[in-house]
Amino acid sequence: MGRAHQVRAASIAKTAAMKSKIYSRFGKELYVAAKSGVPDPEMNLTLKRKIAEAKANQVPAAVIDRAIEKAKGTTVENYTVNRYEGFGPGASTLIIDCLTDNVNRTITEIKTCFNKAKAKLGVLGSVSFNYNELGILSFTYDDEEKMLEALIEADVELEDIELEDGIMTVYVNSSDFHKAQDAIEELIKDVSFDVCKIAMLPNEYIQLTDEEEIETFNRLIDMLNDVEDVQHIYHNVEIDE
Repeated sequence: MGRAHQVRAASIAKTAAMKSKIYSRFGKELYVAAKSGVPDPEMNLTLKRKIAEAKANQVPAAVIDRAIEKAKGTTVENYTVNRYEGFGPGASTLIIDCLTDNVNRTITEIKTCFNKAKAKLGVLGSVSFNYNELGILSFTYDDEEKMLEALIEADVELEDIELEDGIMTVYVNSSDFHKAQDAIEELIKDVSFDVCKIAMLPNEYIQLTDEEEIETFNRLIDMLNDVEDVQHIYHNVEIDE
């Protein structure tokens, strides 16, 4: 049992930590969406769409309900959206989006992560100019022609459509993300999204080949993921599964 048991235990612990991070991230985003209007998805379109995104990321109903109930309370938590950009080992670049109630704490923690990895924080725009912000929606469907017609009719600026093994992935201009989501839901009744998000995608991916650089990059990502205020991490490194 020894070594194999330790490996399995470590894998289970890592998976649990990742799930906890996802739940925490969506808990904040759902709270903010609910506070932006009425905490009822039938009367708050922003909240309704955020719930759909949470479900696509397998966030349990209990986590969603808890965030909405919290928003119904009298306590108000003020969150600020902040973006940080930096340069990691090799030619790697990173964009880190945060949702925080304490900007000073967040920047201190982000700087600590970069310093420990001997990486460098850049100014806003130093990395993101080489990325595109796109809406990504993935779901089961195989009629590319009908999908194209539906998106054009909805006046959606389409970037690309990929179809593989019955799974369609649609990439759209981020400003048309919700229009695309509405068009897809209109075309495919009771559609279930495997991916439903806006993300920063690099114009070019790189591969790290030096073992030390790979280890440093992975350590940097792990440290950033451990920062409570970090919501999303985007990078240009192509990682082998």
